[in-house]
Amino acid sequence: MRTFKKEIRQGERFRFGRNWRSFLSALNRERLSAAEESLKKMLGYQQLKGKKFLDIGSGSGLFSLAARRLGAQVHSFDYDPDSVLCTKELKSRFFPEDPSWTIEEGSVLDKAYLKSLGEFDIVYSWGVLHHTGDMFGAMENATGTVAPGGLLYVAIYNDQGPLSRFWRTVKKNYCAGRLRKILITASFFPLFFLQSLTIGLLRYRHPIGHIRNYKDKRGMSIIHDWRDWLGGYPFEVAKPEKIFDFCKQRGFNLISMKTVNSLGNNEFLFEKVLHKKSE
Repeated sequence: MRTFKKEIRQGERFRFGRNWRSFLSALNRERLSAAEESLKKMLGYQQLKGKKFLDIGSGSGLFSLAARRLGAQVHSFDYDPDSVLCTKELKSRFFPEDPSWTIEEGSVLDKAYLKSLGEFDIVYSWGVLHHTGDMFGAMENATGTVAPGGLLYVAIYNDQGPLSRFWRTVKKNYCAGRLRKILITASFFPLFFLQSLTIGLLRYRHPIGHIRNYKDKRGMSIIHDWRDWLGGYPFEVAKPEKIFDFCKQRGFNLISMKTVNSLGNNEFLFEKVLHKKSE
């Protein structure tokens, strides 16, 4: 039987929650505002009052918090106990004792658990399903939680062929032991830093422009994202058309999509079709 602790011991999973617990110390109003704006922009709503919002893999809890601040009734869950603690910490800071925000430990691969949650107006899972070890099984379960006429917002790593396979090997080794983790971090962090300086000079005409403005990207932290990238295992990828076809076959229409030509996330917003009643 798969358990979180067993996967950690066997080097089969990155401790995302520990990374997010560190991120919470960097969370401020600017990052929260950036998260809210990115959510509003992709969903096409300025507020979520009256909407039921499911956050699959809540991570730091930032986007559960953003959805709650926008008025949604929120249900958050994560497989990683530390991520659950992060989400609970944000609730205690901003919405203590709020009955409209529920937080639980659970797995998107647990069909019975997902079924027990019912259906939601908005199902959100950004950069999570490809870290489950069974991406399309997770996708299958996630689609079942969307109410007719509801929205499914997912972000999935882009398939870059051999390059993706290279990064999968890096991530697996990062999680395999402390020494490998140190060596990989020491090898790649300087490269990431030089890349950021180059982007800063080209885009902002200042060497630290990219680092300084990184929080505008969904409210994230660049160091925590670097660490998340190197250790993010399990790791799966998919071409955009594969995600599109998968959801279309399950009664979803594509509303909008943001794709990348690199190793980043492709973002998809689907709407579950309202089936006409037979006459």
